[in-house]
Amino acid sequence: MHPATILVADDDGVARDLLADALKKEGYAVEAFASGEEVIARGRQGHVDVVLTDIRMGAVDGLTVLREFKRMNPNTAVVVLTAFGSLEGAIEAIKQGAYDYLAKPFKREEIKLVVKRSLDHCRLLRENARFRQELKTKSDWSPLVGSSTAMLEVYKLVARVAESKSTVLLQGESGTGKELIARAIHANGPRRDKPFVPVNCGALPDNLLESEMFGYEKGAFTGAVGTKAGLFEAANGGSLFLDEIGELGAALQVKLLRVMQDQEVRRVGGTGSVKVDVRIIAATNRDLELLVKEGKFRDDLFYRLKVVPITLPSLVERREDIPMLVHHFLQKCATGATPTVRGVLPETMALLTRYRWPGNVRELENAIERAVSLSHGPLLTPDDLPEVIRQEPVGDIEGIRHSDPTNDATLTLEEVEKRHLVLVLKETKGNKVKAAKILGIDRRTLYRMAERFGLDLGEESEGVEKE
Repeated sequence: MHPATILVADDDGVARDLLADALKKEGYAVEAFASGEEVIARGRQGHVDVVLTDIRMGAVDGLTVLREFKRMNPNTAVVVLTAFGSLEGAIEAIKQGAYDYLAKPFKREEIKLVVKRSLDHCRLLRENARFRQELKTKSDWSPLVGSSTAMLEVYKLVARVAESKSTVLLQGESGTGKELIARAIHANGPRRDKPFVPVNCGALPDNLLESEMFGYEKGAFTGAVGTKAGLFEAANGGSLFLDEIGELGAALQVKLLRVMQDQEVRRVGGTGSVKVDVRIIAATNRDLELLVKEGKFRDDLFYRLKVVPITLPSLVERREDIPMLVHHFLQKCATGATPTVRGVLPETMALLTRYRWPGNVRELENAIERAVSLSHGPLLTPDDLPEVIRQEPVGDIEGIRHSDPTNDATLTLEEVEKRHLVLVLKETKGNKVKAAKILGIDRRTLYRMAERFGLDLGEESEGVEKE
């Protein structure tokens, strides 16, 4: 692995040489320059990890260097140095994108620590850029995100059923993306150029829902001043998505069954029938089989709906998808006047991964939108997250609950992170690739975390702390 490339710019020769020598002893590839013009010219020639620049350097000052490097490569960390420290200077440097702002004289250990942190910052931005690229390479038709085994099974079913005319019943908890799946089925089938009409069966009382679905004739009821086609007719040739089908009343269940059998609708107050060609995709977060046993849902309608059942996994069942989902929602939020947030810190991702997400993907999206609106930097911190997520005790990784001391609310964040890492390593039986995927980091970061916490990641290791 190549050493990090660090550029030092300072018109004070003594300070420049001392700084360059100190960083060379740390194993970095260091290049020193006496002016802003020179360091900017070097930046145009190739990749640079970190720039340390004095703020006062003749015609081209440190803030100009900062702006140019942010323009050339936003992922290069720039540290501004000055012998004339001031609040105004610090604010201006940070506002323009500086990673840090240090006042001279500074200690060697301080510089070493800042450079190390800035390199970690650069690595995180690169990893987050990789996630964004992965999202861009997903097929254009699908807004679905995730590559877990559970989601791959869903994708296979979608691909198989899309070309058919079969009725599909989507089952899963609220917020798991049932409408997205319904739209994907429609968009990949022969009806893609025809209407996709969604209906929320739980949003209206039965009398209003009936007139919405089947339409009505003039004078059918008070307020029916004209004839109106229903949603079945609007979806003719396409797909009708019946969301929350378990909320449908008994009378409407009978009428829906008749439409599905005869492929024709009768408007409220009408005497004739209208032929329709509609594919039904239904969805529910309720147990329809239980409702059938309780006499609340017709068994003949249930079997007509359940021609092809697809069960969507909860977010807890697909935790490995959380990092990609997070970056997907970051992209959605990074619009308009919102400051660009390009990624998350490892401890933030650990919190997002361990939370139980009762609201599933919808709750995750809301949490990221909130965090972005509160964030002040390019990477989300734990403090940006809702309190309920920060306070969630560690446990239940991949759906397995543990009686683990990580539930102790008095632990520091670093202790929680360490114990969470140990827990994941044990659950994956030392499989470093799987552990890194669950944690939302790459393997090199996993090794660095293990080294920081004194954990042995040898080939036969299961994440046991060194004696």
